[in-house]
Amino acid sequence: MDSVTQAALGAAVAGAVAGRKCTPKVLLAGAALGTLPDLDVLISYGDPVSDMVKHRGFSHSLFVLIPFSFLLSWLWQAWRPTRFSFTHLWLLVAACLVTHPLLDSFTAYGTQLFWPINAPIAIPSLFIIDPLYTVPLLLVLLASLLWRDRIAKLCTAGLAVSSLYIVWSVSAMSVIDSRVEQQLAGTPLAGQPVFITPTPFNTVLWRVVVKGENHYFEGLSSILDGDTEIDFLQKTLGAWPEQLGSEHQQMLERFAGGFIKYEQRQSQIVASVLRMGMGEQLAFQFALAENSNGWTSIEPVRVESPRGRLAQIPNLWLRLLGNQDIDANLCHVSECPQQSVPLASR
Repeated sequence: MDSVTQAALGAAVAGAVAGRKCTPKVLLAGAALGTLPDLDVLISYGDPVSDMVKHRGFSHSLFVLIPFSFLLSWLWQAWRPTRFSFTHLWLLVAACLVTHPLLDSFTAYGTQLFWPINAPIAIPSLFIIDPLYTVPLLLVLLASLLWRDRIAKLCTAGLAVSSLYIVWSVSAMSVIDSRVEQQLAGTPLAGQPVFITPTPFNTVLWRVVVKGENHYFEGLSSILDGDTEIDFLQKTLGAWPEQLGSEHQQMLERFAGGFIKYEQRQSQIVASVLRMGMGEQLAFQFALAENSNGWTSIEPVRVESPRGRLAQIPNLWLRLLGNQDIDANLCHVSECPQQSVPLASR
C-alpha cells in the first residue's frame, strides 16, 4: 500500500497497543515504524527487474521483522527509557512493523512474508491506494489529537473499521471469482489461470484476466452489474523465443505467476506484467531482448507505459455503477478497436 496508508496504519496500531499510555509522540513513532519496511526501495539490486522482484523481500519478512523488533525495542529502552515495560514496548514495535507487510499481502504486488523461503503471498483484494481503507484511519488519528483521553479507543475503532473493509474486499473478490468460474464452465477456458484484482481506488469494480494458450482475455465486472456476464477482450500473449535463455525473463515469470505478455517493439522484445495495470496501461514493462542478426538477451530496460487519461475517469465511474457498455480499456464498446466475442466461440 502507499506510504500515507502505511503511516496511518502504524500510528493507529501504536495508539491501540499503547492504550492509556499513548501520546501524540507515540502516534508519530508508530507512523515512522509503519513506513520503515518500505525503505528497501532505497536498495539497488543492479537492474530494474531485480529491483521490482526483490522489493517487499527481506524487509517485509516476518522472520526478519520479529527479531528486529526485539533489537529495536532493546535499543530504544537503553537509549531513552519509557513508561512502557520492555514487553509492552516490544508488542507495540512488533505490531507496527508486522502489520505493514500483512496489509501489503492484500495487493496484487504480493509480499515475501516468509523470506528467505520463496513463497510470496498475494491476496489481491485491495488496490495499492484505496481511500475507503485509509480515510477512516486518518479521521480517527485526527480525532485522537482533539480528544487525547480517548486515543486508544479511537485507534481501536479505526482499526476495526479498516479491518472490516478488508473482509469486505475479500468477500467481493470471492463474488467476482464465482461469476468467472460459472462463465468459463463448459468453454475452452475452463480451468485456465485466472487473475482478479480491483480497479483503481475501489473494491466495487474488478479487473479479470484469464490466461489461455496463445491469448489472454481481459474484462471488467462490477458488484453492481445487473447482468453478471463479463464481456472479455481477446488479446495476444506473445511468446518468448524458446532458444533464448534469460534469468530476468524467468524471474518475471515467477513473480507474475505466468501472467506475462511479450511484444516485439521495433527491434526489441518487451515483457509486460499483466498483474498490475489495465488495458495497455501496464505498470511494469521491460525490454529483455533485441534483434541483432538474431535474438539476444540484454540487460533489462524499464519501458514507460502509456499514462492514464483523465478522460477515462468518468468511464471508470460509469462502469463501476454497472454501465456494461464500457470495456476493459475503459472506453465505450462502440468506440473501441477491439470488440468482445462470446467465450464459447474462442
